[in-house]
Amino acid sequence: MPDRMKGKVAIVTGAASGFGKGIAATFQSEGGSVVITDLSEETGASVAKEIGATFVRADVTKREDWEKVLKQTLDSYGRLDVVINNAGTTYANKPTETVTDKDFDFVFDVNVKSIYLSTNVILPYFLKEGIKGSFVTIASTAGLRPRPGLAWYNASKAAVINATKSMAVEYGPKGIRFNSVCPVFAAGTGLSSKFLGKEDTDENRKGFVATIPLGRSSTPQDIANACLYLSSDEGAFITGVALEVDGGRCV
Repeated sequence: MPDRMKGKVAIVTGAASGFGKGIAATFQSEGGSVVITDLSEETGASVAKEIGATFVRADVTKREDWEKVLKQTLDSYGRLDVVINNAGTTYANKPTETVTDKDFDFVFDVNVKSIYLSTNVILPYFLKEGIKGSFVTIASTAGLRPRPGLAWYNASKAAVINATKSMAVEYGPKGIRFNSVCPVFAAGTGLSSKFLGKEDTDENRKGFVATIPLGRSSTPQDIANACLYLSSDEGAFITGVALEVDGGRCV
């Protein structure tokens, strides 16, 4: 089914690389109009030009930046239908007693506060305009099946999954859907070495990939396909799920 995003306008955060870029490119190829955000202006603008999207530099931990992104989206396309909260971060895998206040605050600001801000800014627009919008948050298998050394990252993703389910129940009667996508480890992203706690090489990945029944790590296209389903009309009756895109890791 081509053009599954035809007529829909989406915001994708953290879309200058990795999962976000894959999601944005897939949405564009499926007929959608996409606004991508990232902290890196140069890379973000380059990706937007490459895939035919609009770029807005934004820090997802700042309310004023979310307000700016919403305004730019409405100015450019006249409406908004889908929000993909992809931007996320972690600290390097290490013993939990060595985690600093700075580590903790940064992870919860980027991974949790950003979701609060996105919904706090955008839900009033959906409600006022009567739009049956869709929020999809990129969570993690870590929020469902946590691993040692990343306790507060795991906790941040568990919070995201719980908040998503909570809002799915609260706003279901308004036709606004909330879902999470839970990827397993992805090789070659900006966070890969932090998850591993060492250099991201084929050799260092072996131990973790061995825990995935399908025998490989996730890819941006895997995550984009899941987001496409949840954001398109095909997923119109799906809300409150934490979709594991993990090759069986959480079984």
